Amino acid sequence: MSARPARSRALGRQRPAGPRTPEDVVVSGVCQSLRMLEIVVKTENWERHVRVSDEELAALVHRIGDDGDRFLVVQRIPDLPDVFAQVWHEAGGDYTLEHRDGAQDRHFETRCDSPAEAAGALTGWARGEAGWDAALTWSPLDMGPPRDVPPLELDEGEREELERHVREVLAGGYVSRSQLAETAEEYLVTQDRRPVSRAQAEALADRLWLERVAEQARWEGETDPERLTRAFTALGEAGITARENFACCRACGGSEIQDEAAPGDRGFVYFHSQCTDSAAAGQGLMLLFGGFDGSSTTTAAIGREVVAALDAVGLPSVWDHDPTRAVTVTPLDWRRRLVG
Repeated sequence: MSARPARSRALGRQRPAGPRTPEDVVVSGVCQSLRMLEIVVKTENWERHVRVSDEELAALVHRIGDDGDRFLVVQRIPDLPDVFAQVWHEAGGDYTLEHRDGAQDRHFETRCDSPAEAAGALTGWARGEAGWDAALTWSPLDMGPPRDVPPLELDEGEREELERHVREVLAGGYVSRSQLAETAEEYLVTQDRRPVSRAQAEALADRLWLERVAEQARWEGETDPERLTRAFTALGEAGITARENFACCRACGGSEIQDEAAPGDRGFVYFHSQCTDSAAAGQGLMLLFGGFDGSSTTTAAIGREVVAALDAVGLPSVWDHDPTRAVTVTPLDWRRRLVG
C-alpha cells in the first residue's frame, strides 16, 4: 500500500482560515429517524456529515480512494477526547481501519479487504454494539508517550476569567473541541504575552467540555434549541434559507446569507454568533429575516412564516409585524446539546 500521511496529521488537522462553507456546518443534516447514527463523519476534502444513516456511512466508505479523498474520521455525538475511529484507503489498496478507545495507549489498527467490511465495522462502532470489533484482528499502535502538559501559570483572576469565557462559549453549543481549544489559547493573548500554550488550552478545553457533556446528560426530552432546529428545517423546506449561528454579526450575515440560498428560495432567516451569546445568557434570541427581492412585502411575509414555524414547534416569539424589526424568541431556555 502506498505511503500515507502520519495519523496525527489526519486527526489533528485544522481547516485553513477563511469564510465558512456549508460543508463546515453540516452536509447530511439532522434527521429524527431512529436509523440515523449519532456520529460526525469528517472527510479529507473538508466535508462534515452530521448524523448519517447506515447507508450514507457505507457510501462514504465506498467513495474514498482518490487523491484528496482518502480517509474518513468518525467521532461520536457528543465528541469525546481520545474516542474516534477512522478509515484510510487508496485506490487499488486495502482499507486501514483504526480506533482509539479513550487514551493514547489504546489505539488499535486492522486491515479490511473490502469497503463493505470496513463500513460494517464502523457502523458497529458507531452504534456501540457489543463485539463490533470481534471479527477483525487488531494490533495496538505505539503512538508514543502522552504529552506532559505543564500547569497554567495564571493568577487566580486570569484563571477565573478564562474559565468563565470558555464556559460561555460552551453554553452557546455550536463550538467543536478544537475550536474551544483555540478560544482558550487566544483569549488572554496580548501583544507581548501568550500565557496559554496549545497543549494547555486543549487540556483546559477538554476538561470543561467533559463537564458540560456530563451536565447535558441529565437533560431530558427535547430542548428549546432542538425545537428551533425543527422550525428552521421546516422553513428551509418551505423555500426560506434558514441558518443557525451564522456569521459573526448582522453586517456579515446580511452580506453572506444570499450565498447560502438554494435555487428558488424566496427569503432568509438567521441568527449570528452574538445572538447566540445573548440567548445563552438568558436574553432571548433575535432572528433576522428578509426577502431576497428586497421588498418590504416579501420581508413581512417571511416574518409571518418564521413566527408560524416557531409557533408550530412550541416556541413563543415577539414581533410587531414591522418588516424592519427582528423576531425575538422569548422566553427561551437555551440548552443546546454539544455535537463537536
